[in-house]
Amino acid sequence: MNIKEINEEVFYSEEDILKLKNKDIEFLKIKAADNKRGRARLCTHASSESSLHEMLIVLNKKTYVRPHKHLGKSESFHIIEGNLKVVIFDEKGNVSEVINMGGYNSQDKFYYKLSETYFHTVIPLSDFVVFHETTNGPFKCEDTIFAEWAPLEEESEARKIYLNSLKAQLEVDKKI
Repeated sequence: MNIKEINEEVFYSEEDILKLKNKDIEFLKIKAADNKRGRARLCTHASSESSLHEMLIVLNKKTYVRPHKHLGKSESFHIIEGNLKVVIFDEKGNVSEVINMGGYNSQDKFYYKLSETYFHTVIPLSDFVVFHETTNGPFKCEDTIFAEWAPLEEESEARKIYLNSLKAQLEVDKKI
């Protein structure tokens, strides 16, 4: 696999015809395990300006994704390996829906698409979760609105309290 490293968690494919093997996913798992945010992504689109963004994303179990919503975007996930919960919130931070996701052979949903502007997050349940995400581009930071009622990633103690509270509410029994 011929890739360009943007930072410790973002990589871009430099191949005209991208073909992936298990060892490529293992590479992303190692990268996710080795960085403080616990995530890695392989972008298969040409640049942040592309009109279609496709990514293979790996999250480890300790990853915190601050609840957020996207303006004028849709996103879809197809689970390749592992399990996670997609949590949808109302504007005040109340849980309005939970989608249990797993691989195709699990009893959970293996595909989801969010076409509306809802606050959402993901909670990895397995040591690693690997999924294919598709969304429309281009990527602009200002198109992502983070929930004011959820702690920043940098607020480690507040983040732990928030995640443990959310997991208790969702009956996920592993503490951060």
